[in-house]
This record gives sequence, C-alpha cells and structure tokens, in this order.
Amino acid sequence: MPNIKSAKKRVKVTKTKTERNKAYKSALRTFIKNALSASENEKSSAVKVAIKKLDQAVSKGILHKNTAARKKAFVVRKCSK
Repeated sequence: MPNIKSAKKRVKVTKTKTERNKAYKSALRTFIKNALSASENEKSSAVKVAIKKLDQAVSKGILHKNTAARKKAFVVRKCSK
C-alpha cells in the first residue's frame, strides 16, 4: 500500500475507473450477444444499437478504435448471414 496521500488517491481513482470500465464492457458484450441472437425482424435494430454502443465506448476511452472496428465488423458479418 502506498504511504503518500496522492498515491493513495490514485489507487482509489484507479479502482473506481476499473470497476466502471468493467461494468461498461460487460454491457457491451450483452448488446453484442443480443444482436447475434435477435430474430430476423429485430436484427437490424439490435445491430444498430450494438454499433452505437461500441462507438460510444470509443468516445469515452473504454475501447480502442481498432478494437471497436473489429467488433463491429464481427457483428455485421455474423448478422448478415
């Protein structure tokens, strides 16, 4: 454990951000899973929602842009079949 006050704060802030990112990534996986398992008439809207959430994760700094692009391509490829 750190002894310096600023180091203690950094540990606390890092823990908070890690938990928030973990929850957000879990929600992203749920949106992707919903898009993949959606019925034919709901598939396009579910894919749009998943893509939008991936783009939002990039803008918030949770995912790298190339990771999001790879995940979006995967969802579109799997849902188009």
